[in-house]
Amino acid sequence: MPKTDMTLDRITDLLARAKKAGADDADAVYVEGTSLSVSQRLGKMEKLERSEGADLGLRVLIGKQQAVVSSSDTSESALNELVERAVAMAKNAPEDPFCGIADPSELAETFDVEALELCEPGEVSQEKLIAWATACEEAARSVEGITNSEGADAGWETHQITLAATNGFANSYAGSGSHISVSVLAGTGTGMERDYDYDSAVFSTDLRDPVDIGLKAAEKTLKRLNPRKVKSTQVPVIYDPRVSASLVGHLAGAINGSGIARGTSFLLDAMGKEIFAPGINIIDNPHRKRGLRSKPFDAEGVANEKRHLIENGVLKTWIMDLRSARQLGLKSTGNASRGAGSLPGPSTTNLYMEPGTISPADMIKDIKQGLYITEMIGSSVNGVTGDYSRGASGFWIENGELAYPVSEITVAGNLKDMFRTAVPANDLTFKYGTNAPTIRIDGMTLAGQ
Repeated sequence: MPKTDMTLDRITDLLARAKKAGADDADAVYVEGTSLSVSQRLGKMEKLERSEGADLGLRVLIGKQQAVVSSSDTSESALNELVERAVAMAKNAPEDPFCGIADPSELAETFDVEALELCEPGEVSQEKLIAWATACEEAARSVEGITNSEGADAGWETHQITLAATNGFANSYAGSGSHISVSVLAGTGTGMERDYDYDSAVFSTDLRDPVDIGLKAAEKTLKRLNPRKVKSTQVPVIYDPRVSASLVGHLAGAINGSGIARGTSFLLDAMGKEIFAPGINIIDNPHRKRGLRSKPFDAEGVANEKRHLIENGVLKTWIMDLRSARQLGLKSTGNASRGAGSLPGPSTTNLYMEPGTISPADMIKDIKQGLYITEMIGSSVNGVTGDYSRGASGFWIENGELAYPVSEITVAGNLKDMFRTAVPANDLTFKYGTNAPTIRIDGMTLAGQ
């Protein structure tokens, strides 16, 4: 990380200036980051980029009016102007009865940032990134049947987030991340198919071997050749882990405190009710060691913790920041997220569905006719009714086995019904911010030929 020019002392001084200028309360977030990325295609370098940047966001509150301003200029004159603009804007902003910073009793007081292992020491060199991208693409292209490449990418980034407020909160933490990806093609002309493989991790040492990523991308691509269409029908559907996390994401959207407060969720009356089958657990854990979205406190300085959103099939909590919690007459769950130029809003951290006990192979074994989805295209999900319709491709299941690739299918249902019949396999891995194992849902409607 480059040395920050906005220390905690400077940020708390900025807040004092805001109060002197007329603010009743204020908070500030400073985000500083460095990233390095490379990409190559057909063995030739296409991109080598390094960027370093920083953004400062200041929120001021005057009564029940608030405003946010941001700047990448942290000179003294720019900071003075930032305060003046923020206060002037707040005075003219509409009143929001639920806005406000945290009460001191809600703040995170003790946390062990080191135990979370959020930031890898040192930098990943451009030479190493180039070697990763090269090895990954070469491995994919070496497989017989691969005819072209969309390229391989490798990247590394690190960031430091500093948050302070006039309620006394002032702290910071650093994070890092690395990734490798490749996309290749097989076949020719109108019969060409593409697929990819990808991995990301907080510590570069946790990434899969670039050669393995390349070989898996080639294998997936070749399996997609000569897809067929299927007739419209109603069958069991299996969601591969590449796409099953989207179902958990739809749940997160439906129980977001802002939507619940507005009354725009199909799960509005579901608190305390069984919406998944018994035994299903869905967890949000901001303190997962080396988690891609781990953090020691939320974007309002509120204490956060591991929470069961779904426990034994039952909905246990909404996902809330301070504002949505006040609207609902509840306490924040420590799920506030924000950028330098935006107000806080509720968001998940490391969100996942716990694995079940059945293997993916056994999950498919009893299906005479069904669909195994590996890719989803577009989205038509109604957050008010739960109606679900998405384009999909993958493999047709016949007599318990993957028989042939299929494409141009629309999968439809209602999320309430889908949640109730969802069955997780035992193959959960943590690869994204939101993760789920292979999931089976019976009785889905397919629109094909």
